Amino acid sequence: MKNKCIPIILFLLLAGFFSFANSGGKEKKEDPPDLNGVIVAAETGKPIKDVNITAYNNSKKEKSVISNANGIFSLVDLKPGTYKFVFQKEGFEKVIREKMVLKINEGYQLTIQMFEEENIFDLMPSPLRFGNGD
Repeated sequence: MKNKCIPIILFLLLAGFFSFANSGGKEKKEDPPDLNGVIVAAETGKPIKDVNITAYNNSKKEKSVISNANGIFSLVDLKPGTYKFVFQKEGFEKVIREKMVLKINEGYQLTIQMFEEENIFDLMPSPLRFGNGD
């Protein structure tokens, strides 16, 4: 019985050693932070497609993506640090999220609500009348 256990124990020890060696000696892999989320219209809750999302780290543009047809976006492999995220689409008010601290091995999920821009040039009837005065 003893002779049968030794090869099994030796195999398990070697398997553990090779697994550790293949990981580069690190027990825990360090994954860069990711930011995922969805963008919706504040009034209706419907997703907004084609929103431009830009990530700034130390006032430097890091990455930019566009939301898909379901309003979903994903910024992956960001560097750890403090970010400002800007969400822009024509016809909607710009949304800015500042001082977001992203850390290694952490994922972040956002839901952004965007408000439609108010049209300040609504057409109103003119008090002046044009025509023959009939």
